[in-house]
Amino acid sequence: MAAVGEQLHARRYLVRGRVQGVGFRWFVEREAQILGIAGWVRNNADGAVEVFAQGTSEQLAALRGRLQQGPRAARVDAVDESETHLSLDLKTFRIEGAW
Repeated sequence: MAAVGEQLHARRYLVRGRVQGVGFRWFVEREAQILGIAGWVRNNADGAVEVFAQGTSEQLAALRGRLQQGPRAARVDAVDESETHLSLDLKTFRIEGAW
């Protein structure tokens, strides 16, 4: 997680394209854990993948770049980003249910 004194931010990302059935959630979970980000990822009923992430500005910028890339089998058409409220009880990153 963030070092002492670094401000945490929370973001919600909606990733659209060919992002379900291609290992996208596992890819996001691994990348978030490497970056030290807390949050979750899940498939949405509309075919998008939703990500809630919290970390420093630098961590979130790095995650966004990886979301835009995606795993090999994916095709990312858009990553919509919005600011959201921190969830202080989240300490790790996990894959959530389908929706």
